[in-house]
Amino acid sequence: MTRVVAALSGGGAKAAAHVGAIRALGEAGLAPAHYVGTSMGAVIGAAFASKLAPHDVLSRLVEVGGKGLARSLFAPIGGLYLASLMRPEPLRRAIEAFLPVRSFSELALPLTVTATDLDSGELTLFGTGGADVPLVDALMASSALPMFFPAVTIDGRRYGDGGLRGVVPMEPAAAAGADLVVALDIGPGFDELVVSPSPYPSLVRAHNDATGILMAANTALELALWRADASKPRLIYVRPRVERHATFRIDQAEAYAAEGYRAMREALPSPA
Repeated sequence: MTRVVAALSGGGAKAAAHVGAIRALGEAGLAPAHYVGTSMGAVIGAAFASKLAPHDVLSRLVEVGGKGLARSLFAPIGGLYLASLMRPEPLRRAIEAFLPVRSFSELALPLTVTATDLDSGELTLFGTGGADVPLVDALMASSALPMFFPAVTIDGRRYGDGGLRGVVPMEPAAAAGADLVVALDIGPGFDELVVSPSPYPSLVRAHNDATGILMAANTALELALWRADASKPRLIYVRPRVERHATFRIDQAEAYAAEGYRAMREALPSPA
């Protein structure tokens, strides 16, 4: 039996595309046995690892998603002294409301969450194959994109978004004993659709442009190295059509889920 490990990228609200993609995988008889997630991909992975059905994951995401976004009250005047543009407490409450469990041990399937150690720059794993920490702490650390959310301190170390080291966690997925890695990428890329101007102030836009280019280049390099290495597990790389500047567009969750389903169906090999 093929052991499928899903590598779910970050991408904010666009991570709803993972829901449709996982639904298509299940219909094809390739339901993941292990989830590896970065940022919002880790949050979605935790929902599936707790055995929620795709329609439940999507309905919960739509219901609580917007409640997790609250701008810092001091954002207009804080300037360089502001810890972050968004307050972390609403996001934590939203994640807690979204998930039916509170610990890695309660999950029905293995889950690995990636984060970046902001002092050493190293990729850190939480959960299966990594440190055993409170589940919501791990998810908050993995989602702590600099400027938007403050770093999360765990056991004296500061952690930020796992996407700083790898938006699509393919290497940790390969290390999880995969016969087949299904990599779902809705993160920054050079192929992103630009259908509207950036809604952010100039300084925030400059930050987003720079980190987006670096993340896209890192993903392209990782993918090229993987495809050049015959020792790697079989890979299905899925890139739904995603829109730039849509990190917080939770109102588009159902459309993103539909696009994830379409992209996965298209990427899967045809039945013999």
